[in-house]
This record gives sequence, structure tokens and C-alpha cells, in this order.
Amino acid sequence: MTVLSSHNPATGEEIPTELQATTSEEVDRVVTEAHLAVPALAALGREGRARLLEAMADRLEGGRAGLVETAMSETGLARPRLEGEVGRTTFQLRLFAEAVREGSFLEAAIDHAGQTPLGLAPDVRRMLVPLGPVAVFGASNFPLAFSVPGGDTASAIAAGCPVVVKAHESHPLTSQLAFDALRAAVEDLGLPPGTVGVVHGREAGASLVVHPLVKAVGFTGSPAGGRALLDLVNARPEPIPFYGELGSLNPLVVTLGAAAARGAAIAEGLAASITGSGGQLCTKPGLVFVPAGKAGDALVEELAAILAESVAQPLLNIGIASSYREILGRLASTPGVTSAVTAQEQSEPAWAAAGLLVTGSAELPELLEECFGPAAVVVRYADEADLVAALQQVPGSLTASLHAEPDESVLTRRLVAAATPVAGRLVFNGFPTGVRVSWAQHHGGPWPSTNTLHTSVGVTAMRRFLRPLVWQDAPEHLLPEELRDGHTGTPRRIDGTLHV
Repeated sequence: MTVLSSHNPATGEEIPTELQATTSEEVDRVVTEAHLAVPALAALGREGRARLLEAMADRLEGGRAGLVETAMSETGLARPRLEGEVGRTTFQLRLFAEAVREGSFLEAAIDHAGQTPLGLAPDVRRMLVPLGPVAVFGASNFPLAFSVPGGDTASAIAAGCPVVVKAHESHPLTSQLAFDALRAAVEDLGLPPGTVGVVHGREAGASLVVHPLVKAVGFTGSPAGGRALLDLVNARPEPIPFYGELGSLNPLVVTLGAAAARGAAIAEGLAASITGSGGQLCTKPGLVFVPAGKAGDALVEELAAILAESVAQPLLNIGIASSYREILGRLASTPGVTSAVTAQEQSEPAWAAAGLLVTGSAELPELLEECFGPAAVVVRYADEADLVAALQQVPGSLTASLHAEPDESVLTRRLVAAATPVAGRLVFNGFPTGVRVSWAQHHGGPWPSTNTLHTSVGVTAMRRFLRPLVWQDAPEHLLPEELRDGHTGTPRRIDGTLHV
């Protein structure tokens, strides 16, 4: 047995644990338990699943103090950030509970038998049903909201799928504490233990995605890690959906009018967005397009001054800090690139300081690499044509942001047209860090930011773990409650008319 350890990135101290890496035999047991829990989750019905999600939120809230303290020691993230993450995690669990009760996620539709322009037609009834057990990979940068109790887990449970989470090796103790809270909620409702499971270790993760009873995978992490898992998924005898959130540059554009009108305010907001949580947010603006000329010069100088005064921060682990320094150094050595702020070396290997690189649009093709940490690349553009051409080179991203003035409406429309193919969320006169959890949210984007059209944040994240099923000429007693005549309480489209 391999005993796991953890590390405090702020101090370098090793944190002993009693946790052990999960063997392939144990993975098989955990996944089999999840498979056996499918009927129990189905028997709960929507109201029961909503109560389960709320019980999970209650248990996490009850363990808030321990979760925050443990996560601080394993991630180096500040207390206010982690307190907010507990709130976000419990909020999204309760939001999914509301969505499950409301029922529109089922996309229920009924077409009664009868004459149609094409002749006599059968009775057809359709809605979405759960896929089965789901594997979720916890993220390094969100030890709660994108990890064991995070949005992938919440949306899968809401859809009616048992979940097995592969805990992230950077915060195993936090993961186990969160799992214990979820398992306690499962026990509170008398459900099978396989409703939620957890495994530890990279080999366990590989065993998990190839297990024949796993029906979908949710992943948030590096492009390299995502590609490796995707290769395993595609090599299965039965390929399954793989929902990966990978890497994102998140371009942010400042027009000439915006730079002249509020350059200092934009610089201040940008600095906070670049350095927040150590620059380890998937929506961090990594590419900033600033116009050539005096207004742009002043904005870049102000941004550089703020970043130069910012304090170094511990990154999530030594590996991330090392990669940050390596990539930033490689980008800085590109011909035509200057370092407006040089990330100073730190005595502790997991700590990192902010960096800022400045270049022209001609060098952009050599700089399209995510630098995960508190740094950004400023690209100075000459005119509208130069900017549009540069945007068209940017790889798919989770977000694209645009700072413009009201009298630049024609330019704004052109820039929106150029940015739309690049991003999954367009942000206007704001900053992309901070992702609202809501019904309307979409957190995804074109490759390589994700490999899917679906979202990992918000109510429609459930859609990833559901599939359509049609009942044709079925006896009423075999139909789900939501598809029976006379049922109320679920939005349904009946003979083409929406009933809510």
C-alpha cells in the first residue's frame, strides 16, 4: 500500500496522512457499488434527489471550519477565498436541488397518437434519463467548488447518476473531509454507500476511466492530463463521453476610447484579475490587447506599476510553480517580447511573483501558450484591422472580454463578431475571473479550452450526464410519472404546445 502525503505550499512542510492510494481492486469495488446504487437514486425521484443535494450542502456547511483550515494548509489559498468557495459549493448544490424540483431539465415531451399530415402516427413520449455512474476528477485550483463536492458531482447527482471522485493529489485531506461530509448526507437519507465514492492516486484515476461500468467522465485540469485521460476513454471497448475543461488564454481587448477614458481603472481591475488566487483561475485574462499610442502606453505603465508592487504568493504546489516559471521564461525569451515586470525568484520553491510581458501583434503566434500563474502578455495593436487579425489567431477560450466606450458601437460590433468564434462567454467592460453559478451561465468554450459544447457551471451542466429516451405506445403504468397524462408540476411540451 502506498501511503499518501500532502504538502503545505506556503511553508514547504510535509503533511502526513493516513490515506492510501486506491488499488485497482478497490476501484472496481467502489465503481460496482456506484452501479448498484443506480436503482436507489432512481427510486428517490426528483424530490428525494433534491433533498439529498440539500443534505450535502448542510453537511458541508456544518464542517466549514475544518474544511477551510485544511484547505488553507494544503493549497496556500487565503481564508477569504476558501470561505467564499464553501459558500459557492453549498449554493450550487442548493441551486441544483431547485432545478431538480422544477423539472424543465428533463425536456419532457408528449406527442399523442393520431392523424398527422404524414398519416396515422404512434404515441411518442420523450425525456432525458441518467447515464449511470460518473467519474469526476477533482481540480487543483478549486479544492471544493471543482473537486469532490463541486459542480461536476452536484450536476451528476442532480441528473440521477452516482459519482466516483478521483481526489486531487494536491489536497487529499481536504478531499477526504469533503467526501466524508457527502457520505454522511447519503447515510442521513438511508441511501446505498455507492451513491458517492472516492478514490486516491493517479493509477486509480486511470483504472476509473477505463472501468466498464463508468458511463461518463468530468475533468478539470491541464491539457496534457486531459489528453491522457481522453486517450484512455477512446481506447475503451465502449467509448463514453469525456467532458474536459483544459486550458484557456481568455483574451481581453481594450479599445482606444476605453484606454483614453478609463485606462487607470482598467489597469487596476486587470491587475486584480491577473493575480487573484495566484493567477490560478481558469478564466484569468492571459492575453491583453492594448492599442498603440499614448493612452495605451499609460495603461500598460499603470498595470506594470501595480503588478510590480504586488506581493508574491504561494502557488498550489511546487509543480505548478515550476511550470509557471518555465513557461514565463520561455515566453519572455521570444524575440520581440519585453518584460515590463520580471517575476522575481523566491526563496520558497512553491512561491511566485507576478510577471508582465509586452509585445506586438506580429509576435503573437509564438505566445499562444497558457501561463498558469500571476502573469499576462500584453499585445499592442496598431489599428482595428490589426486587432481583428490578432483575435482570429487566438485559440478557443472560456471567455473573451471587451472594454469599449458607448460611442464605439460600430467597432464593438465588429470586435464581437471576431471574438464570438473564440469564446464561450463574452464579458463587456468587466473582467472574466469570477463565474456566476446560475441558470443562464455557460462555462465552456471551443477547443482547447474544452473538448465539449456543454458547460461545467450552472444548471445546464446536468445535460452532460443525461441521455434521451423515447417510449412509443407504452402502457401508462410503464411510463415515468413525468410522461403520464394528467401529470402536473413538470414543464412539458404536449402535442407541440409548451405547458408550464
